Amino acid sequence: MTGALHGRTVLVTGASRGIGAAAAARCAALGATVIRVARSAMPELPGAADVRADLADPRDRDAALRRIREAHGVPDVIVSAAGAFLLAPLEGTSDALLREQLAINLEAPFSIARHFLPAMRQRGSGLHVLIGSVADTRAYSGNAAYAASKFGLRGLHEVLAEEFRGSGVRCTLISPGPTDTAVWDPINPDARDDLLHRAEMLQVTDVADAVAYVVTAPPHVHVEMIRLGPA
Repeated sequence: MTGALHGRTVLVTGASRGIGAAAAARCAALGATVIRVARSAMPELPGAADVRADLADPRDRDAALRRIREAHGVPDVIVSAAGAFLLAPLEGTSDALLREQLAINLEAPFSIARHFLPAMRQRGSGLHVLIGSVADTRAYSGNAAYAASKFGLRGLHEVLAEEFRGSGVRCTLISPGPTDTAVWDPINPDARDDLLHRAEMLQVTDVADAVAYVVTAPPHVHVEMIRLGPA
């Protein structure tokens, strides 16, 4: 599989940490030219082109997407991994918190898809990967805002898969279960009986493995959805 992405350009969002950082590193190891987008500083990755942008801010996001297209053209692969997580009961979730979840988990990937997928279709090739969540299908107490954004993301994926079917553009949703990332730091799941402890969670490399499988699949293979979780 080494070098399987040689000559291909991969855009990865949320690449400063967690799943996005792991996916970007894996794609680079596979030979891709990686364009990383994140709000905060990103770990060293030789050869990567880095764009600092707050994807939840429409003006910042649009400016970043224009810069990427001007500098690199239309990517061969998009991995939308940027996201936010909120664990709060309904009555503890303000309109502002709901908007925050929707802005990064749904509006940003929607905007990125709208910016690049029509051009992919015109070119006749492309791969669009969304990082969802187990919460895009299964309901959990205390997940109202997060689940609303992730259920919406799954709906977006399913529509895109139909709109671009047969065009050469393939669309994949990867929905991992609980994954040990920094989003759990303020929650400390190890101190709670109602949450999976971090040692039992998926690792970001597990999700990056799923990304690698999808992005290296031959063009005649369309992987529409992958769900993975702790054993």
